[in-house]
Amino acid sequence: MTTETFTSVDSVGEPRLRVKHREELAPQLMREFNYTNSMRVPTLSKIAVNMGLGEAIDNANAVDSATNDLMAITGQRPYVRRAKQAISNFKLREGNPIGLALTLRSARMWEFYDRLVTAALPRVRDFRGVAPNAFDGHGNYSLGLTEQLIFPEVSFDNIDRVRGLQVNIVTTAGTDEEGKRLLELLGMPFSR
Repeated sequence: MTTETFTSVDSVGEPRLRVKHREELAPQLMREFNYTNSMRVPTLSKIAVNMGLGEAIDNANAVDSATNDLMAITGQRPYVRRAKQAISNFKLREGNPIGLALTLRSARMWEFYDRLVTAALPRVRDFRGVAPNAFDGHGNYSLGLTEQLIFPEVSFDNIDRVRGLQVNIVTTAGTDEEGKRLLELLGMPFSR
């Protein structure tokens, strides 16, 4: 196994996938979709990562543990999402922490996407590809992961509980077809 597989930044410091998009994929997308202006070529805009923490009501350490996991995975500190209203059936009071969220942009976004596609998704047990129909109609893609352990940065010994997370990939594509083609060229393993 070479180290090239897991390094996502070239020698200049620019993410590998950003360079690939600019030099190889943008001209290919211009030909495929007959764009006349290079600014119309779809690209990644941002990636939002969310983690629900229903157990934070009973376990005060859940927020800290989940924050450490997300920081290891993304390289960025998430902010705590709090309940906007009280729901007595769930023993939830207004202001209680119920989740974590963060938004990745620029170099961190490209590096996270690269690690997601090349290192994390292949580690999913019985992986046959991600659902090709999880687009929102505007070229954005949502992906739910059942455990944070698929990321190599998270050690099994350091977690207190297996938690799932949601990854929303926002693109500048106008249609699902353009968004799907962009993600395919960037290495997203869609199932057939």
